[in-house]
Amino acid sequence: MAQPLDFLLVSICLFHSLFSFQVEDYYAPTIDGACVFPFLYRSEIFYDCVNFNLKHKWCSLNKTYQGYWKYCALSDYAPCAFPFWYRHMIYWDCTEDGEVFGKKWCSLTPNYNKDQVWKYCIE
Repeated sequence: MAQPLDFLLVSICLFHSLFSFQVEDYYAPTIDGACVFPFLYRSEIFYDCVNFNLKHKWCSLNKTYQGYWKYCALSDYAPCAFPFWYRHMIYWDCTEDGEVFGKKWCSLTPNYNKDQVWKYCIE
Protein backbone atom coordinates (compact mmCIF):
# COMPACT_ATOMS: atom_id res chain seq x y z
CA MET A 1 0.00 0.00 0.00
CA ALA A 2 2.95 2.33 0.53
CA GLN A 3 4.00 2.26 -3.12
CA PRO A 4 0.83 3.86 -4.56
CA LEU A 5 0.98 6.58 -1.90
CA ASP A 6 4.66 7.27 -2.67
CA PHE A 7 3.87 7.43 -6.38
CA LEU A 8 1.04 9.88 -5.72
CA LEU A 9 3.27 12.17 -3.62
CA VAL A 10 6.07 12.10 -6.20
CA SER A 11 3.56 12.84 -8.97
CA ILE A 12 2.13 15.80 -7.07
CA CYS A 13 5.62 17.22 -6.42
CA LEU A 14 6.62 16.79 -10.07
CA PHE A 15 3.40 18.41 -11.30
CA HIS A 16 3.88 21.35 -8.92
CA SER A 17 7.49 21.91 -10.00
CA LEU A 18 6.58 21.81 -13.70
CA PHE A 19 3.50 24.00 -13.60
CA SER A 20 4.07 26.41 -10.73
CA PHE A 21 4.51 30.07 -11.57
CA GLN A 22 5.85 32.95 -9.57
CA VAL A 23 3.33 35.24 -7.90
CA GLU A 24 4.14 38.02 -10.39
CA ASP A 25 2.74 35.91 -13.23
CA TYR A 26 -0.77 36.11 -11.77
CA TYR A 27 -1.15 39.87 -11.90
CA ALA A 28 -3.97 40.98 -14.16
CA PRO A 29 -3.18 43.34 -17.04
CA THR A 30 -3.63 47.06 -16.53
CA ILE A 31 -5.69 48.89 -19.13
CA ASP A 32 -4.25 52.37 -18.60
CA GLY A 33 -0.64 53.34 -19.04
CA ALA A 34 2.11 53.36 -21.61
CA CYS A 35 4.72 50.71 -22.22
CA VAL A 36 8.14 51.61 -20.84
CA PHE A 37 11.21 50.56 -22.86
CA PRO A 38 13.64 49.27 -21.98
CA PHE A 39 12.31 47.44 -18.91
CA LEU A 40 13.86 44.96 -16.49
CA TYR A 41 12.06 41.63 -15.98
CA ARG A 42 13.59 38.61 -14.23
CA SER A 43 17.10 40.11 -14.37
CA GLU A 44 16.94 40.67 -18.12
CA ILE A 45 16.49 43.91 -20.08
CA PHE A 46 13.81 44.03 -22.80
CA TYR A 47 13.57 46.65 -25.53
CA ASP A 48 10.22 45.55 -26.99
CA CYS A 49 7.05 43.65 -26.10
CA VAL A 50 7.57 40.05 -24.88
CA ASN A 51 5.42 36.94 -24.58
CA PHE A 52 6.57 35.10 -21.44
CA ASN A 53 3.87 32.75 -20.11
CA LEU A 54 1.20 34.32 -22.33
CA LYS A 55 -0.07 33.86 -25.88
CA HIS A 56 0.03 37.56 -26.67
CA LYS A 57 2.90 39.97 -26.29
CA TRP A 58 2.91 42.30 -23.31
CA CYS A 59 5.00 45.11 -21.84
CA SER A 60 5.82 46.51 -18.43
CA LEU A 61 4.42 49.84 -17.30
CA ASN A 62 7.48 50.43 -15.09
CA LYS A 63 11.21 50.65 -15.82
CA THR A 64 11.65 47.67 -13.46
CA TYR A 65 8.69 45.26 -13.67
CA GLN A 66 6.56 45.60 -10.52
CA GLY A 67 3.45 43.68 -11.57
CA TYR A 68 1.98 46.44 -13.73
CA TRP A 69 1.69 45.40 -17.37
CA LYS A 70 -0.61 45.38 -20.38
CA TYR A 71 -1.08 43.56 -23.65
CA CYS A 72 0.68 45.32 -26.51
CA ALA A 73 -1.32 47.03 -29.21
CA LEU A 74 0.34 47.89 -32.50
CA SER A 75 1.08 51.39 -31.21
CA ASP A 76 2.82 50.00 -28.09
CA TYR A 77 5.73 48.26 -29.78
CA ALA A 78 9.10 49.90 -29.31
CA PRO A 79 9.94 52.47 -31.99
CA CYS A 80 13.03 52.27 -34.15
CA ALA A 81 15.95 54.39 -32.91
CA PHE A 82 16.89 56.72 -35.77
CA PRO A 83 19.61 57.42 -36.49
CA PHE A 84 21.38 54.20 -35.54
CA TRP A 85 24.90 52.98 -36.08
CA TYR A 86 25.37 49.60 -37.80
CA ARG A 87 28.83 48.34 -38.75
CA HIS A 88 30.54 51.46 -40.14
CA MET A 89 27.47 53.42 -41.23
CA ILE A 90 24.75 55.54 -39.71
CA TYR A 91 21.20 54.75 -40.86
CA TRP A 92 18.30 57.21 -40.85
CA ASP A 93 15.73 54.68 -42.11
CA CYS A 94 15.08 50.93 -42.10
CA THR A 95 17.67 48.90 -43.97
CA GLU A 96 18.11 45.51 -45.61
CA ASP A 97 21.89 45.53 -44.99
CA GLY A 98 23.07 42.41 -43.21
CA GLU A 99 19.65 40.70 -43.46
CA VAL A 100 19.78 37.33 -45.23
CA PHE A 101 16.12 37.33 -46.37
CA GLY A 102 16.08 40.92 -47.63
CA LYS A 103 13.58 42.19 -45.05
CA LYS A 104 13.95 45.71 -43.76
CA TRP A 105 14.92 46.08 -40.11
CA CYS A 106 15.98 48.76 -37.65
CA SER A 107 17.84 49.03 -34.38
CA LEU A 108 15.97 49.70 -31.14
CA THR A 109 18.98 51.54 -29.72
CA PRO A 110 21.24 54.18 -31.26
CA ASN A 111 24.21 51.78 -31.34
CA TYR A 112 23.35 48.42 -32.89
CA ASN A 113 27.02 47.39 -32.87
CA LYS A 114 27.07 47.53 -29.07
CA ASP A 115 23.52 46.45 -28.09
CA GLN A 116 22.46 44.27 -31.05
CA VAL A 117 18.76 44.84 -30.35
CA TRP A 118 16.57 45.09 -33.45
CA LYS A 119 13.18 44.39 -35.03
CA TYR A 120 11.72 44.05 -38.50
CA CYS A 121 10.15 47.21 -39.86
CA ILE A 122 6.45 47.33 -40.65
CA GLU A 123 6.10 48.33 -44.26
